[in-house]
Amino acid sequence: MDSSQSPAAGGNGTMVSQTNDTTASAAGADDPMQKLNQVSNSIQKTLGLIHQLYLTVSTFNAAFQMPLLQRINGLVAELDNMVKLAEKCNIQVPMEVVNLIDDGKNPDEFTRDILNNCIAKNQITKGKTDALKNLRKNLLEELEQNFPDEVETFRESRAASAAGASVFVPSV
Repeated sequence: MDSSQSPAAGGNGTMVSQTNDTTASAAGADDPMQKLNQVSNSIQKTLGLIHQLYLTVSTFNAAFQMPLLQRINGLVAELDNMVKLAEKCNIQVPMEVVNLIDDGKNPDEFTRDILNNCIAKNQITKGKTDALKNLRKNLLEELEQNFPDEVETFRESRAASAAGASVFVPSV
């Protein structure tokens, strides 16, 4: 049993003290990771309190009424503490992730699906750019066969514009 727990009078299990752990780490309170760790610790503490409450309720008799009330008050206080800590954290979770969790699925599926969609769209875009490059190449080859002088003038003007010189536009 650690120092944050004390035995419950006449109850089963242990009762977590209601002291606020956030005052001990006030120096690093501006650090986002510290805030996230505080919320995570509060969640763990809340889960422990819920488990203790379950144990008390499952074996309830009149002698456990006071420990039950204390545990309910402790749970309410910790939930309030969790809300206050969570308000200080700026974490945005996509609704798709929340919906996956509600559906009992792994949120890593969301990340995998997003990456797969990005890869697929990247491949489509790459295919389009490759097709346009091939079209340009084929057009220049065909134009060179039929209009060699104009294509040479076009290439010279492209080279000049790439070099930063004034662009020469041939009259057609």
